[in-house]
Amino acid sequence: MRITRRKRLFVAAVGCLVLAVVTALRAYDPPFVSEIRLIGLDSYQRFWPRPHDDFPVRIVDIDERSLAVHGQWPWRRDKLADLTRALAELGAAAIAYDVIFAEPDRLSPHRYVPDLKLGSDAALEGLADRLPDTDQLFAEAIAEAPVVLGFAILPNADGGRPAAKAGFAHAGSDPAASLPAFPSVLASLPVLEEAATGSGGLSLSSRDTVGIVRRVPMVFTDGQALFPSLVMEALRVAQGAGSYIIRSTDASGELGTGAAAVTDIKVGAVPFPTTAQGELWVYFNEDRPDRYVSAADVLDPATRAGLAAQIEGQIVFVGTSSVGLFDIRATPLGDLVPGVSVHAQAAEQILAGSFLNRPDWADGAEIIVTVLLGIAVIALTLAFGAIWAAAIGGGIALVLYAGAIHLFRTQGLLLDPVYPTAVNLFAVYAAATALLYVLTEREKRFVRAAFGQYLAPEMVKRLETAPDALRLGGEMRDMTIMFMDVRGFTPISEQLTPTDLVAFLNALLSPLSEEIQARSGTIDKYIGDSIMAFWNAPMDVGDHAAKACGAALEMVRIVDRLNAADAFHFRQRGLPTQSVRIGVGLNTGEACVGNMGSDRRFNYSVIGDAVNVAARIESSCKAVGADCVVSEDTARAAPGFAFLEAGAIPLKGKSVPIRLFALVGDPDYATSAEFQALAEAHAALVAAIDDGDRETALARLAACRERAPERLHDIYDRFAERIEAMPQRAPA
Repeated sequence: MRITRRKRLFVAAVGCLVLAVVTALRAYDPPFVSEIRLIGLDSYQRFWPRPHDDFPVRIVDIDERSLAVHGQWPWRRDKLADLTRALAELGAAAIAYDVIFAEPDRLSPHRYVPDLKLGSDAALEGLADRLPDTDQLFAEAIAEAPVVLGFAILPNADGGRPAAKAGFAHAGSDPAASLPAFPSVLASLPVLEEAATGSGGLSLSSRDTVGIVRRVPMVFTDGQALFPSLVMEALRVAQGAGSYIIRSTDASGELGTGAAAVTDIKVGAVPFPTTAQGELWVYFNEDRPDRYVSAADVLDPATRAGLAAQIEGQIVFVGTSSVGLFDIRATPLGDLVPGVSVHAQAAEQILAGSFLNRPDWADGAEIIVTVLLGIAVIALTLAFGAIWAAAIGGGIALVLYAGAIHLFRTQGLLLDPVYPTAVNLFAVYAAATALLYVLTEREKRFVRAAFGQYLAPEMVKRLETAPDALRLGGEMRDMTIMFMDVRGFTPISEQLTPTDLVAFLNALLSPLSEEIQARSGTIDKYIGDSIMAFWNAPMDVGDHAAKACGAALEMVRIVDRLNAADAFHFRQRGLPTQSVRIGVGLNTGEACVGNMGSDRRFNYSVIGDAVNVAARIESSCKAVGADCVVSEDTARAAPGFAFLEAGAIPLKGKSVPIRLFALVGDPDYATSAEFQALAEAHAALVAAIDDGDRETALARLAACRERAPERLHDIYDRFAERIEAMPQRAPA
């Protein structure tokens, strides 16, 4: 008892030490820990994205088609002027450009004509002054429309300061001195900025460091004044508002003790919450096509009029989805989307009033849960052992996950159950159980030494060094599974005595089994008149589907040769059944293979849905009219063989029909002109049946019969039955 008590105290001490380390790590929160947390929070959106709804937000996309029609980017600014005027004429409530026009248009005629060096002809003098300035044309179009231009944060002071188009009213402390200040910005040309109705920041959160966009800054500061984001400016311009109301409070935390922490912002009549740093957690949904309108369609007078319903009254973000323009972002949903989609989705989210929130108390609550769960894991391990501790600890973890999911779905809260559960179930639990195992093994070695006097040393050594030889379990592998069955076995068995029946099965199954093994297959078991076999275990077989198909075809040929030689003596004895036929079903997929059974008796076998499907496919041979039938996965994995599609066939135990294929020949036959003609006619037959065209199907069935060898006629007899069962089409 003293030894046991000392062992438990030692395990508890080590477990608490590990718990203290992982808790301190969480409190310090280095980047890799925060990224693990954010990946866990991303999973909420991946499983439960923001619901779809129709909000007045559209993206005018400078897509690949637009570039193909109007030339490579950047376009000449008069083209953008045309785009701006077209959107204004269509009634856009706001036009927000996710583009920065920081340099003069190098394609402007008045700028590049002097560089053509056309000589000193007097007629050319002053030509540049008479040519249009496309920047000025663009500015004029901007001035006539509700346009918002963007600016981007620069890491140095080489840039300028953004234009202030609207003011901020404060409810609480002024956060300008507390938020991270930018050194300077990259903005559009002054002539364009002055003409624009709004100016907003395009930059994304500097805290999203691994390429996944989760937060979008809603407010920027140079340390003195506040500036809105592109999303906020677009919302303000669309509502015709003149200023913002920003609420903040003095708080300790990520901004420092006493700093002004932003809580929410109101744009016109629309309020929304933010993080303490004035960022919005973006709640994404799928990047659906109806959110986009091609810029090519807007610029084309022939299609422009039809876009009124999609543009009128909408907040329009102009950006690009072209991969070559390098504005592609990753979202928590795992999608790659254009950067302009991030701004559009943020605007949709604000209008929908569907927000995500990671409260100030989240970090503290997660640290407390980490400590409490760690203590529980240590206590459970010592009280009930490793298995029960894992089971109960896993149950507690499931409750934490369920609670976090419930709070996300009902209140939009972002709480992390991953770190508290993962570090406790993997670090604390692993340390406690490993140490407990080591100490227990030391005790067992003492017992083995004692009992070694009563057992043979060889037996003791074998039990200590090679217990895995008798361990149950398996592994998942990609495999091809075969089921072979004798067709019409019951009438055959009724004609033979038990002794003759055994001789018949031995004469049949022996050469078939040899063929399977000769092609790297493994015999799993014999089930009466059936063989179950598989490929790619226990040894790797790279082309296992092709080897299985080759074995199946050769097995049919073996049976034909045995019938021709009357190897079963059916004709010699004048039995009603003169020949034997087999059906072979093949399926390729993942299955679990290994030692299965009881602790005292087990077999090396394979189980899984792929096995069940293979058995059902073999049972469908008669319905298909073929000796060898394979799944679509097997046909895809052995493309060189001759397959004929049998269509979607219902299989027992499957809720939906599965596409099956008749295996009718080897690669040599597959490349023959005879089969190529048949395959073409067969594909037309299947297409007619899928279309429900009964008359066409009958005509194509006749064409298939003309091209098919006699051994394939049973397949087309089954197709004929299916066609007869098709409903007649009503006359037009």
